[in-house]
Amino acid sequence: MQPKTKHLALGAAFGLAILVLILLLVVVWVAYSGTYNIAATQVHQPLVRWTLMTTMKNSVADRAEAITTPSMNDERVTAGATDYKWMCQHCHGGPGVRQSEWARGMLPEPPHLTDTISEWEPREVFWLAKHGIRMSGMPAFVPTHSDDEIWNITAFVMRLPGMTEDEYASFETGSSTDHGH
Repeated sequence: MQPKTKHLALGAAFGLAILVLILLLVVVWVAYSGTYNIAATQVHQPLVRWTLMTTMKNSVADRAEAITTPSMNDERVTAGATDYKWMCQHCHGGPGVRQSEWARGMLPEPPHLTDTISEWEPREVFWLAKHGIRMSGMPAFVPTHSDDEIWNITAFVMRLPGMTEDEYASFETGSSTDHGH
């Protein structure tokens, strides 16, 4: 390497190290100063929202990649309906059913799955339901549900976009204690 090229490379490396140090200091300053408003009444800044959503989607896609999706048959859909209505509807709504009033005060606001679930693969929905999402209000079902039960909920959720209000209402809603939940 020629002296001039070596000098430029060292300068670039030094400049990058200084930039990383400055960014680290900014992050630490924001964390300790309390400048960032964490209130659920204030939407995230666009860069923060993009960072959180992009990180979440890529994290889920990466972790769900090796999961094999079983058949999403009618039996599975029917089996998942009660659990969905008892555990998920209050946050995510359903065809003709709005989310609970208190869920609209969450940030991020839980998505209305009828409108957004088509953006996800079944294995990704399964992973999300099984493991939850930190600091979002989305719980992990793995401590209380078997993989088979989570697949049933997933099958039901994947059918929501094409479901009519009457079809949705036709699914029985048994007592949550009937299913040990």
